[in-house]
Amino acid sequence: MIFDDRGQVAAIHQLEHEQIFPRPGWVEHDPAEIWERVQQVIAGALATAGLAGRDLAAVGVTNQRETTIAWDRTTGLPVSNAVVWQDTRTDAIVAELARDGGPDRFRASSGLPLATYFSGPKLRWILDNVPGARAKAEAGDLLFGTVDTWCIWNLTGGVRGGIHVTDVTNASRTMLMDLTTLDWDEAALRAMGISRSMLPEIRSSSEIYGTATGDLDGVPIAGDLGDQQAALFGQTCFGKGEAKNTYGTGCFLLLNTGERIVPSQHGLLTTVAYRIGDGPAAYALEGSVAIAGALVGWLRDNLGLISSAAEIETLAASVEDNGGVSFVPAFSGLFAPYWRSDARGVIAGLTRFANRGHIARAALEAVAWQTREILDAMQADSGVALSSLRVDGGMTANGLLMQLQADVLGVPVIRPRVTETTALGAAYAAGLAVGLWSGTDELRAHWVADREWTPSMDPARREREYATWRKAVTRTFGWVEP
Repeated sequence: MIFDDRGQVAAIHQLEHEQIFPRPGWVEHDPAEIWERVQQVIAGALATAGLAGRDLAAVGVTNQRETTIAWDRTTGLPVSNAVVWQDTRTDAIVAELARDGGPDRFRASSGLPLATYFSGPKLRWILDNVPGARAKAEAGDLLFGTVDTWCIWNLTGGVRGGIHVTDVTNASRTMLMDLTTLDWDEAALRAMGISRSMLPEIRSSSEIYGTATGDLDGVPIAGDLGDQQAALFGQTCFGKGEAKNTYGTGCFLLLNTGERIVPSQHGLLTTVAYRIGDGPAAYALEGSVAIAGALVGWLRDNLGLISSAAEIETLAASVEDNGGVSFVPAFSGLFAPYWRSDARGVIAGLTRFANRGHIARAALEAVAWQTREILDAMQADSGVALSSLRVDGGMTANGLLMQLQADVLGVPVIRPRVTETTALGAAYAAGLAVGLWSGTDELRAHWVADREWTPSMDPARREREYATWRKAVTRTFGWVEP
C-alpha cells in the first residue's frame, strides 16, 4: 500500500499466498512464495500509482508476528516452510518447558504464558526436527526471523548484505525477549536451546534500518511493527488507555498502557506497543482471538456454506437471531483469556430448527463474544472502562458484525475512514523516522471517523446471551487428551 502525506491511500496491490495444512493442527506458509508476492505487489502498487521507487520517502514493513522462518545465511534459502502463528505442533515442547516452572515460567520477563502461539518454541521445533537445521545453527549459518525480518533481509539485499533486524514489537512475541531490557533473554535462550547468533538485532519500530534494493532501490527501510501494534499505531492510539480491535484472520484487541509494563492477572498478554527512535518504549495489554476472519474462510472453503466471504453478512441477516446455536471456533485451541491448547471447536445448541443462516449468524457472534471476553479481562487488569472501541481490518466491512459487536460490548464501535490501519501504521512509523511528519500529534490530526455503530441490545438480554456463550466455551475444554 502507498500512502500520501495525509495518510490517505494512493495505491494498493494485493495477492494471496497459499495456506498449507500438512496435518491436523499444522499450518505453514512458503517463505519463498511470500517474498515473490512481496516483490509483485511492490511493482503493482507503484504501477497503479504511476510512481517509481525513488518517489517514495520511506518504506515500512508489517507482518503476522509469530510466524517463524529459518534460512541459510549463505544461500538465502529457507530450511523449511514457515511455521505459522496458528500452528499447534509445538504442544509437546510447550508441555516440556512447563514442567519446570509451570505455564508462567517466562511471563515475568517476556509478558507471555507458555503457548504454541509464540515463535520461540516454533524455532526450537525447526532445530529439533528439520534435518541439518541444528548443525547449520551451530556453524553460524542459520538465521531466524519472523516475516518482517525475512522481508527486510531480502529487501536490503539478502545474501548480498541484507540487514538482519527485527523491532521490539515482533521480538516481544517470541517469548525470547525481556520486556524491561528490550534485549534477548539468556535464560529463555538456554531453556529453548537457541543460539543468540541466529537471532536478529532488536531495533526500535521507527528508525532507518537500511536502504532497499530492486524496485525500491535506495529508499530507506525505516518502519517495522508487528501487525497488531501497527494497527494501534495507525489508529493513532498513542495515549494511555486508548484501544483498538483488528478483525483479520484472528482478532486482536490492544490497550495502550503507556510506559508502564502491566502484568496480566486475567489471561492477557503484556507486550510492547511500539518504540519511536531512541525514546522510551510504550507497552500494551493484548487479547488474542485465534479465529475471526478465518472462520468465514472455513465456512466458505471447508463447508461450502457460502461461495464468497461477503455472503456471510447476507446469510446471517436472513434470520432474526442465532436460533439457539452457539459456535466456538477453537480450531487451534483457545487463546485469551483461557489459553487452553486442549480445546477444539464446537457448534452447540443444534435443533431441527437450525439452518444455514443460524450457523452463519452464530459464527459472526463468536467473533463479537470473544472480543467481549477479552475486553472484560482488560478492564479487570487495567481498571480502565472503555467508552468506545476503534476498529479496523477487513471484517469491519461487515455492518452486521459491527452492530453485533456494539450490542455485546454496550459501547459505540467506530470505524475510521482508512480501515487498513495495519499498513498505515507501518507507513506512519517509516515516515516519522525520515522526518516526513513532525510527530504523533500531526498523525492524530489525520484520523477521521467513517462510521459509528451504537448498542441497541437490551442489557438483560446481553447478559443472558453472554452466559450461554460462556457455557458453550466450556464444552470445548479437554477435547485433546494429553
